[in-house]
Amino acid sequence: MRLRSFRSQDLPKLYEIDQACFVPGISYSQGELARFTGHRLSQTWVAEEAGEVVGFLIAKREPRKILHIVTIDVVEAWRRRGVGSVLMDAAEQWARDHELCLIGLETAQDNLGAQRFYAARGYRKVDKVEHYYADGTAAWIMVKELP
Repeated sequence: MRLRSFRSQDLPKLYEIDQACFVPGISYSQGELARFTGHRLSQTWVAEEAGEVVGFLIAKREPRKILHIVTIDVVEAWRRRGVGSVLMDAAEQWARDHELCLIGLETAQDNLGAQRFYAARGYRKVDKVEHYYADGTAAWIMVKELP
């Protein structure tokens, strides 16, 4: 598996993966993904295996030295095979390289697998936001402080 930067021609595939990973109301529209990937403060990593996109992560640098993980998506057949860890490693290293202090993200209240994944990486729940997603699902805000 290799990581590379996002290319504009990746957008349809990233949209397809996001739609498969998340239910309507949590998944992003193609326009939203285009805005996230195109933002000047965003960074997108794409994981490939044999030329096929198997996952991606979009993060955006926020004020006060914070990196916000917008989304991390892994193709179902590639889950629990280290793709998410490789993507998170890249984002966390990028944050360290840019001397950021904190990484934050949101995850659905009912996405226990994601919560365990993030907790194992040192993220902790700091707040619950009711009706965070368009479908009414609550979200946990999770953060990791960087040394």
